[in-house]
Amino acid sequence: MNNSQTQTSQSLTPHASNSCGLRAAPEALLDSEQGRVDRAPLDGLAGKSILNPRQFDRRTIVALSQLAARLETRNVEMDKPLDGKIAITAFFEPSTRTRLSFESAVQRLDGKVLSVPDGQVTGIAKGESLADIGEMFNTYGDVVIMRHPVTESIDEIRRNLQRPLINAGNGSGHHPTQALIDWYALLKWRPELRLPNCPESARIHLGIIGTPGSMRAVKSFLRLSLMFLGAVKKITLISELADPVGLDLTEPIEQSPIPIDITNDAQDVLPHLDVIYVNSIAFLGDSYRNLDSRYKLDGSSQLKSDAVIMHPLARNEELSVELDDTPHNLYFAQAAGAVFLRQALLAAVLDRLNRISDI
Repeated sequence: MNNSQTQTSQSLTPHASNSCGLRAAPEALLDSEQGRVDRAPLDGLAGKSILNPRQFDRRTIVALSQLAARLETRNVEMDKPLDGKIAITAFFEPSTRTRLSFESAVQRLDGKVLSVPDGQVTGIAKGESLADIGEMFNTYGDVVIMRHPVTESIDEIRRNLQRPLINAGNGSGHHPTQALIDWYALLKWRPELRLPNCPESARIHLGIIGTPGSMRAVKSFLRLSLMFLGAVKKITLISELADPVGLDLTEPIEQSPIPIDITNDAQDVLPHLDVIYVNSIAFLGDSYRNLDSRYKLDGSSQLKSDAVIMHPLARNEELSVELDDTPHNLYFAQAAGAVFLRQALLAAVLDRLNRISDI
């Protein structure tokens, strides 16, 4: 085992917020920078809407992750950084983890939440437009966090909305904060990935099981992954579709210097992967469809001994509970980091970083 692998394995210990699986220790990411947080890219997010992973670069992703790690390791509630701020969580599509983690993030920073947990309780049920709802939101809160089943919903609400908008998932479009959470987990698991000159021994072969063109979380994760040249040595897309990419990703994939393969044979490639990102739910038109059973991961899957599995959750048959209590399970730690990454993003967008001490 090389030094990089030793450091990584030592940072994976049980965590109180995970019932089982690996703990991706925030201390490992902070130790790599002597506790410093790169403020400049975070200051640039003040007042900005967060709509698409294209808005980010590697430096900003790392800085947000460092700030999230700092928030995860100390009692920031005493600083009350979001005191006086109101976040509107407008969810026109069902959600458990995303809505509750955003609301937890706001309230733990002493902000307040106005929640729309179901679009049918709004004027939408009476035919009101999203543009008009956006106009009303201007006077109700300071930031709007919206999930909607229609991809174009982001453009419609922004016709009149003047407050920052955070896209929490728009149809088959994007889910940028989920992708940030995913990379927060990866950077804690292996901090060397943040480095432009990442050591060869720490570089990862990333496998993605799904169809990025119709899975917004997968699409956003892949888009951010393309920014980590020198850390991601290869990407393999595993899909039942001959062309799983979709128009949004065709150009960035073609221009990426990271080698990208596409295969429909999961069993052939699994033994070579360091990280396996899997999702089951594809948004096709106006309905959802699950992955074919051929792509299921379970206790019999041929994985590298130190490979980790990621999943944005919720899961179905594609990821067996047999893997929950194994060292391959990074997905519970991935979910556990959501509140802290979203706290970091909200503090930056609402221009309250100066209220957080010691960053």
